[in-house]
Amino acid sequence: MSVEASSNFSAAVPSNSLGPLRQIDAGLLNVGYVDIGPSEGPVVVLLHGWPYDIHSYVEVCPQLVDAGYRVIVPYLRGYGTTRFLSNETFRNGEQAVLAVDVIALMDALEIERAIVAGFDWGARTADIVAALWPERCAGLVSVSGYLIVNLAANQKPLPPKAELGWWYQHYFSTERGRLGYSQNRREFNKLIWQIASPKWDFGDATFERTAASFDNPDHVDIVIHNYRWRLSLAEGEPQYRDLEARLFERPVITAPTVTIGSDFDGAAADGRAYADKFSGAYSHRVLDGIGHNVPQEAPGAFTDAILEVGGGLP
Repeated sequence: MSVEASSNFSAAVPSNSLGPLRQIDAGLLNVGYVDIGPSEGPVVVLLHGWPYDIHSYVEVCPQLVDAGYRVIVPYLRGYGTTRFLSNETFRNGEQAVLAVDVIALMDALEIERAIVAGFDWGARTADIVAALWPERCAGLVSVSGYLIVNLAANQKPLPPKAELGWWYQHYFSTERGRLGYSQNRREFNKLIWQIASPKWDFGDATFERTAASFDNPDHVDIVIHNYRWRLSLAEGEPQYRDLEARLFERPVITAPTVTIGSDFDGAAADGRAYADKFSGAYSHRVLDGIGHNVPQEAPGAFTDAILEVGGGLP
């Protein structure tokens, strides 16, 4: 196990307002992460999505620390200071591997159980941790609810208006899309922020603080593989097939859970479409006027959801 300060990565991430960045070898990665709060407190792992980073939790973290939690916020593979340990490792973005990364990080940090919370890729990853490793998951907070992908179901076309919302996924399926994203990732991702959260008046400094994480040398490979895999245009790796097969069965999640719907979710914001996928203590809330980046747009509501899960739910 290797832990080091973040000074070696200062060029990649020039500032961080969450706390000192740490690095640790975990599984296939050297993971960049923040670890704040009392070392003996109950643990919360906060997972970001695309195209975001750990700073989505900049206002959530101090609230959780004040409530007595130890808070772990890692950069996902392909973001910030997280790096692959080997140049030979395939840059895989399929859904199961992101959850395997979380379990490897928990193992490296000697964390047996944690509340796992996230949005976008982070919500899907949190769902998977809860579904496949229930003994490691003390509770779950998932924006947009149950996001585990079934590749066969993903082959079914959506109504045209719904397909329009996935324009970037189709763009990424082309080599022009890969090149365009690589050359224009800042402009591209700022546009995604604006589309996904039209009422969020974020400033340039807020965006640029996160945009530095897209300079990770593996970022484009991970993003492109993730979206191509979802459309069955790119293969996963054989060692994860059994995990994916279990996920394709849409397993029920037993951990205490709060799901959150927002304006981004449209008609699905009420949570009815996936409520039956959670068999433990469960509640759902809808945040009107809030876009996709819930923890940064509504940090108090996101924190309250975690505290509700930590308290065992009503």
